[in-house]
Amino acid sequence: MKQVDLNLLTALDVLLSERSVTRAARVLGLSPSAMSRTLSRLREATGDHLLVQAGRTLVPTPYAERLAENVHELARNARAMLQPDSSTLDIAKLDRTFSIRTNDGFVDQFGAALIAAISQAAPNVRIRFMSKPDKDAHPLREGTIDLEIGVLGTAAPELKTRLLFHARFVGICRTGHPLLEKPPITAERYASYQHIAVSRKHQFSGPVDDALAQLGLRRTTVVVVPTYANAAQIVRNSDLLGLVPQSHPDSASTECHAIDTGLQQFALPVPTPDIKVSAIWHPRQHADPAHRWLRDTILAVCKRTGSQVLADTAR
Repeated sequence: MKQVDLNLLTALDVLLSERSVTRAARVLGLSPSAMSRTLSRLREATGDHLLVQAGRTLVPTPYAERLAENVHELARNARAMLQPDSSTLDIAKLDRTFSIRTNDGFVDQFGAALIAAISQAAPNVRIRFMSKPDKDAHPLREGTIDLEIGVLGTAAPELKTRLLFHARFVGICRTGHPLLEKPPITAERYASYQHIAVSRKHQFSGPVDDALAQLGLRRTTVVVVPTYANAAQIVRNSDLLGLVPQSHPDSASTECHAIDTGLQQFALPVPTPDIKVSAIWHPRQHADPAHRWLRDTILAVCKRTGSQVLADTAR
């Protein structure tokens, strides 16, 4: 495709309006000689003289007269397209569907509050929650999803992130589990029971195993499942010990307490790294006012909503 200098479009618009090289040069802030060279380039590009001398003035050729019908609107639209968006977003009238990829735990914990906040401010906005089988950046790059929520797990350097909250691992077991009968829960007693792990990559070990290894201990993990909901259901009906992420500040508590029917939560006897749960998006969406409003709304909901969350931390 032949290269086209779109600056010539603006120059042609002014020349056809002013019908004078000198006046057109003054409008565009150019010297008369530079404007004359631009007219020569326009003639070469179009294959037409465009403006010809008629006494002391320039008059358009028939071809230029036909161009004049559209060139002004084209130049105006091109300038508008290449300028920052100055429109004011009216959230109440926004009609749009956002696709958010996240895990079941985030939807369970924040979904209702998020939908309530969005419906109140923007009744015509729809949210499509999508499952997250991996952390591949392609859906964000291709635009099949608008936003991802979880732990950044891709090397894609262009992605933008915004921290929503911190979380850390806590232990779970069934109500009445022998581990809870003789406090405190020591690392040795914890490691002596069989465990269930959550991992999309089907891994049997994780941060807890690294922490136990520092003490010369090793736990036995007998099953791996893909989601924390799977793990909770199995733990509720067995003697296996499991892990779930819990957001701050309640996760700092060392007390055991019920978190669900048939489930108890307890602080781990070994330290594990904090989990950073973020909103993740592609730069193409960064300056979009509607997308920015969605990100701000999600952050506000995360700050308001309860402290216990099953965040996206499956390895």
